[in-house]
Amino acid sequence: MTFYQAAALVLLAASPVAAQAQTTAGDTADAGETEPPAAITVSGSAAIASDYRFRGVSQSDREMAVQSGITVGHRSGVYAGVWASNLASWGTFGGANMELDLIGGYKAALADNATLDVGLTWYMYPGGADKTDFAEPYVKLTGTTGPATLTAGAAYAPKQQALGRWYRTGADAAAGVYTDPGAKDDNLYLWGDGAFALVGTPITAKAHIGHSWGQDGLGPNATAVSPTGKYWDWSIGADATFRNLTFNLSWVDTNISNREAGYLRPSFSKGQDGTGNIAGSTVLASLTAAF
Repeated sequence: MTFYQAAALVLLAASPVAAQAQTTAGDTADAGETEPPAAITVSGSAAIASDYRFRGVSQSDREMAVQSGITVGHRSGVYAGVWASNLASWGTFGGANMELDLIGGYKAALADNATLDVGLTWYMYPGGADKTDFAEPYVKLTGTTGPATLTAGAAYAPKQQALGRWYRTGADAAAGVYTDPGAKDDNLYLWGDGAFALVGTPITAKAHIGHSWGQDGLGPNATAVSPTGKYWDWSIGADATFRNLTFNLSWVDTNISNREAGYLRPSFSKGQDGTGNIAGSTVLASLTAAF
């Protein structure tokens, strides 16, 4: 299935959701009633993307990804959610073909236009081998002024076996030969996001930059958060939104060299064929339906 065929399916699936939302809103308006804010809110999304890039590195071997998530929030600011995506089709991360993230946190309004978000993500790889799952606490500060929104964030994963360098080379990882079994490492990721809504249009310009420090190599079963120890990733693009649908087109890149990427290829490339740069620049397209 191509990206465009999958996009058509998302559009068809999302149409009843949009129609139902319109009908509900109309019924409420006709009744002339104002309901108090709900104590519990549920939101989610389903998306298809031309590639799954995690901090600039492809997790789907530069192939299409299907992703979905749902979040339950309480008006106190506490929330919990789950998010999932397919991985490279041949099975990275110890044979897992899916990433499943469990997320929990707390959001607090610091001002009318500023929000602090503190939480933890537990990265899981169902069906894969042991010692690939890891935990990563995070903190995000978001501020809005006029049409501009800026976010600064930090995520720190403490020392864990999933982040240790268990393999000296990518070939060792592909062969499953541990050169330092049981090794542990940590990882720090700092990032900044910017969004600027073009007033009077459905377009929002977006930019991202991030930097990773810590893990230097592939962990058990090819788990990797910062596979080259430290590197930059960035993107620039735009969203186009219509009702509950958002189409994004972005340019994504890293400063991981072809030589450094050669270390990753045997474990991340489809069929372990050792070709292609999964950390190189690419144009990424995605279509998301929110509900």
